Amino acid sequence: MEILVTGGAGFLGARLIAALLAAQDAGAPGLPAFERIVSLDLAPCPVPDPRVTSRLGGVEEAEALAGAVGPQTRAVFHLAAVVSGQAEAEFETGMRVNLDGTRRLLDACRLRADRPLFFFASSLAVFGADCPAVVPDDQVLRPRSSYGTQKAMGEMLVADASRRGFVEGIVGRLPTVVVRPGRPNAAASSFASSILREPMAGEPAVCPVDLDLPLWIGSPEATLRNIVALACLERARFGERIEVNLPGIETTPRAMLAALTQACGPDAASLVAHRPDPAIEAIVASWPSRFDTARAEALGLRGDPDVAALVAAHQRAMGLTAWT
Repeated sequence: MEILVTGGAGFLGARLIAALLAAQDAGAPGLPAFERIVSLDLAPCPVPDPRVTSRLGGVEEAEALAGAVGPQTRAVFHLAAVVSGQAEAEFETGMRVNLDGTRRLLDACRLRADRPLFFFASSLAVFGADCPAVVPDDQVLRPRSSYGTQKAMGEMLVADASRRGFVEGIVGRLPTVVVRPGRPNAAASSFASSILREPMAGEPAVCPVDLDLPLWIGSPEATLRNIVALACLERARFGERIEVNLPGIETTPRAMLAALTQACGPDAASLVAHRPDPAIEAIVASWPSRFDTARAEALGLRGDPDVAALVAAHQRAMGLTAWT
């Protein structure tokens, strides 16, 4: 029996694979049984475990899916995606990967697998216009970006495939994940990690949005813990709605820099320059920044206590005991 993780070579995908392996080793109740985890991505998965197999290719490629999905597939964690900024700049690429890739993956599950668990990593970008101050799970989706639109359509495809009995769908709407290690990427929200990550390493960073722009963020640790927890739940606990807003923290770049100053001193925060970018701010400002997570918490999901905890977690993960 196998678990498939798309985007398994990426930052979140590789860590999800490691978390699933750890959950199996710990005997986590409700975890889908597996003997192997298959990573489908454009690069090999970096997790050094004999239970992990890498298959190279994209979710939009029929040949790659033919080798990755089969009767042995018990669960699929679909994380592969073109990120928000790239999806806005390269419309056809975003549609091909984010929409067509999701549809092709669901078709492969329908034709080759026996109703596997299907976790779809969605985003707060599915929301946009006319949102209330606190956004519930059942808020109408009116995205204001191509990425958000593609994720919203993906949610509906997963919901319909689940209704038809092709998969057992779960949609987790992830907060902006902070702090991501590595270098900035094409995501419109990439700055949310950069304004903490780079200064903590003694490097300059740029904040392209208003310092008081509200954001909804969560740590990698909490996000991964909640994804695994959702996969372990009995499907009956979701009721008719498979979409769940994952817990996060409402904050602003200014509050994040204050937490950075508290942890690393004012010299670290001084490395962040404020250079407005209207295109980035237009995308990020269309996303809600406060969510009703009562249902998620009733399902056993837990977020981070505050931004200071996110900074401390990144310091521990990177082995940073003080500002470099």
